[in-house]
Amino acid sequence: MHTAYHPGSRAVQERVGVRDLADHVGRSITPGIRPVAAAFLEAQPMLVLGTADAQGRVGAGLLTGAPGFVRATGPRTVSVAAALPEGVPDGAPVGTLALDPRTRRRMRLNGTARRSARGFTIEAEQVFSNCPKYLQRREWYGSEPPAPGAAAERHGETLTPDQIRRIRAADTFFLATSAPDGLDAGHRGGNPGFVRVDAPGELSWPDYSGNAMFLTLGNLEADGRAGLLFLDWETGLTLALSGRAHTEYGPDGRVTRFRIERTTENPSGSPLRWSPPEYSPSNPPTPPTL
Repeated sequence: MHTAYHPGSRAVQERVGVRDLADHVGRSITPGIRPVAAAFLEAQPMLVLGTADAQGRVGAGLLTGAPGFVRATGPRTVSVAAALPEGVPDGAPVGTLALDPRTRRRMRLNGTARRSARGFTIEAEQVFSNCPKYLQRREWYGSEPPAPGAAAERHGETLTPDQIRRIRAADTFFLATSAPDGLDAGHRGGNPGFVRVDAPGELSWPDYSGNAMFLTLGNLEADGRAGLLFLDWETGLTLALSGRAHTEYGPDGRVTRFRIERTTENPSGSPLRWSPPEYSPSNPPTPPTL
């Protein structure tokens, strides 16, 4: 077995018939941070972080800062000038995704996090880049501090009508998943409407063709816990969902279904302000809502 994959990913690769291709692509996964990867990290104002709290709940969150707040401090070590989310134990596995909408580039770095004087460090175990498929291009306009008297976080167990509207209009979300060998943070993108709200507590989305690794679907095959993060790119509002997901395989393709257990809406979740999107030419047409 290639060390990049656990049995969950192997099961999906075998089912889809891409094991040989996955072995070839998997050679790009290394524990080391190359200079080009270090330079990419240091240029980013945001980092998606996948974690599991003390209760085992998987979540995806957003960390932001001036470029340089994330930087490689060694061939396998990254320093992040931000706090680990409350409830995440020191020494816990984490998954991260650094994404630059300006250039449609992204890279994933998974490893073990430990608190430090500046925030926390990550000892890297898996580092690799992904292709630009389904990434929408956006320009970064800058940052705005939270307005005085900004609304507090709002928690729930199902979606509100406004949250349903936001999700149906989304062209991007981030997805944290868990596996026997750690956490992973990934990206899903498409034209607005690619995420369906099937009920106030249930979402679904198509699984578009990718790099044949099937890391995310493999994690869901092995575990099922997942966290989603939706971002309003123009206002900074974030909507984090935690729950469980599974993938269904049919003649028309693969569909992932997610059942919500907890919602967290933060009107001031991100200070970053981005332009409206230039949609990826890879995005498939969104089927009409029935």
